[in-house]
Amino acid sequence: MKVLCDVHIPYKLVRFFKEKGLEAVHVNELPDKWFTKDHVISRFADDRGFTVISKDVDFKNSHFLQNTPLRLIRVMLGNIPNK
Repeated sequence: MKVLCDVHIPYKLVRFFKEKGLEAVHVNELPDKWFTKDHVISRFADDRGFTVISKDVDFKNSHFLQNTPLRLIRVMLGNIPNK
């Protein structure tokens, strides 16, 4: 499994996935970092076979309405800190 963590997902989760042998990337590792637009994130993930992990409802809407990103895990934990 390959995962791409959106901007509001902590780096700690990326490190956890890497320790478990998964390929994991954080949006802040992309060229435009936290300024990367959602459609660019989705295209990056789809082109490279990544699953997007995000708290953002926009990704859910795009996944169901436009079929992109192809693979999505949406985290819904309410207002809690990233740590």
